[in-house]
Amino acid sequence: QVQLVESGGGLVQAGGSLRLSCAASGRTFSNYRMGWFRQAPGKEREFVSSINWSGGRTLYADSVKGRFTISRDNAKNTVYLQMNSLKPEDTAVYYCAAERTYGNMGVMQSDFGSWGQGTQVTVSS
Repeated sequence: QVQLVESGGGLVQAGGSLRLSCAASGRTFSNYRMGWFRQAPGKEREFVSSINWSGGRTLYADSVKGRFTISRDNAKNTVYLQMNSLKPEDTAVYYCAAERTYGNMGVMQSDFGSWGQGTQVTVSS
């Protein structure tokens, strides 16, 4: 399994931006589809975005479409989540996830076998 470490979270005002990074260990990062999920206090973990192994296909939850952008740099073993126009309802712990497959991007937690420990994003109103 791949080891994942998220970074880039923090406190930001509504309307601001943050960029999350997820660094993966191992030499086969390009074999993995990657995803971002989030969990707000008192709520279940939910899908945010995913990207296929090459970066050529992406998928977003309706709640973030047009505001968030997922990307990856396979040479750096890193996936990113650029978050713009942040809203208080985006406040959550954001988790990076990975699954070794060339298949579909995945939207369910069960589509991913490796998880990071999460990074807190807090958006103040």
